[in-house]
Parts: sequence; C-alpha cells; structure tokens
Amino acid sequence: MFDQEDSELNVVMGVVFGIIALVIALVIGLASYQMGTRQAAPAVAAPGAGEVAFVEIAEVGEPLVKIHFELGQSTLPATAPDQIATVVAALVAAPQASALLSGYHDETGGAAVNAEVAKNRALSVRQALVAAGVSAERVLMRRPAVTLGGADAAEARRVEVRVQ
Repeated sequence: MFDQEDSELNVVMGVVFGIIALVIALVIGLASYQMGTRQAAPAVAAPGAGEVAFVEIAEVGEPLVKIHFELGQSTLPATAPDQIATVVAALVAAPQASALLSGYHDETGGAAVNAEVAKNRALSVRQALVAAGVSAERVLMRRPAVTLGGADAAEARRVEVRVQ
C-alpha cells in the first residue's frame, strides 16, 4: 500500500518539476530573444527596393519640424518647402546625423488605412528630402503611430522630423 502511494507521489513530483523546468526554460528563452532584438542593427531600406524598411530608433529630443497634412491626404502642404529647407540645413551642419521621420495619424477611420496614410505622408517628406539633395541613407523612418493630437485633431495628422 505504501509502495503505491510512493509511486503516485513520485509521478506528481515529476510532473511538478517538469512544469517548473518548462517555465524556467520559457523565461530564459524570452529573455535571450529580447536581448537579441535589442542589439540588432536598425533596418534600412535597400536602394531600389519597393518596400520601405522602418527602424527602431528612439526619438531624441523635440522634433526639428512638424509637417501637418490635410485629412486623408499625403501630398506635401504649401508650408513644406520651408520646413524641408530647415531640415536640409540642419543635416548639412551635422554631417554624421540622420533625419528620423515619424508619421502620425488620428483615431478616426480604420487602423490599416490610417497607418498607410501616415506611411505615405512620411514617404512624401522622405522624397522631398532626397529631392533636396539629402542622401537616402540619411533619411530613416519609424513605424506610423496613432496619437490624439491634443485639442485639435489636425495636430495628429503630421510627420515629425528629428535630426539626430
């Protein structure tokens, strides 16, 4: 009788230790995966590639310029040439720096459509910078983000440019 109880206890203990070992392995695996993704080099768009690569770089400081767009539009506004010139001047003054573009959109509409519009807005700014003589390798793009924009929804429809 005692042998049967000991056998059942051994099975239960084996299952408990097995579960504990799996949890520990999962935690270690997730930690090493997270460390590997943090140390990865930022992705940069390949020249001539049809797809745009986004980088995972922290935004440093306040944006140099904020280019605001009309609802649902990705064409550059009339104020953009002056803002593009400001960015170009800052990049000329800091030859090692890059322009980091962050496209934002408001909460109205579908999430996929908004993300695409925000991406196209950032692409418009990128194209304007490249057309102004900035090397494409120096213009980096972050993934589109949703924002409330404060009291004015138009504030959310913008591309921020940081030189860092």
